[in-house]
Parts: sequence; structure tokens; C-alpha cells
Amino acid sequence: MTQRTSEQELYRFLEDRFACAQACTECARACALRVSLLDPDGSDGPERARRQGILCAEVCDTTCRMLSEQDCQDESGVRVQLEWCRAVCADSALAFGGRPGAQSTAEACRVCARACADFVALLD
Repeated sequence: MTQRTSEQELYRFLEDRFACAQACTECARACALRVSLLDPDGSDGPERARRQGILCAEVCDTTCRMLSEQDCQDESGVRVQLEWCRAVCADSALAFGGRPGAQSTAEACRVCARACADFVALLD
């Protein structure tokens, strides 16, 4: 990380990632339950949202772990991870946006995507 990235900015970023990962995990669980209970024919909507939620939670968690490492000095690797997290969160926001009861998760994913983009800008 560059000297311009303060410890406080890093902590705030990590807190945002954990919140997004939690929201995505909860939505993935809810979608999985809907698939098994309410959608026995397995149509693509709930299943796509469930898969997207799991992917988003995993990417957010990996990003958190990468950024919390003490010896995280590979700025190009950090940038790639942040861009991947941003893209997955943006896709997740789209997947959750139309799902009943998932609006707060869609918003958490949008916030996460913006935070990733903002953090990359801090590295420039």
C-alpha cells in the first residue's frame, strides 16, 4: 500500500467489506431457502441470485483478508483484487435488485462496489 493510504482509511474499507460479505451471505441463504421451498422447478432467478450471493461473499471475504495482511505490498495485486470485488459487487447489486426482500443487500453491494472504486482511486 502507498504511504498516502492512512490506517483509518484501510480500517473503514475493511469494515465496508465485512458488512457487504455479511449481507451477501445472508441473501444467499435466503435465496437458497426460496429455491428449495418456493421454487421446486428450479427456475433461474432465485438460483442466479443465490450463486451470485455466495460468490460476492467469498470475493468480499478474500479482499478483506488480502488487505488485512501486514506484508501486503503488491499494489498491482491489490488493484486487481479491488477491481474484481467491485465488478462482482456491481453484478450482485443487479442480481439482488429485483428480488423481494433483497433490496438492502443490493444496496450493500452497491456501496461495496463504490468503496472498492474509491479505494483504488486512493492508490493512484
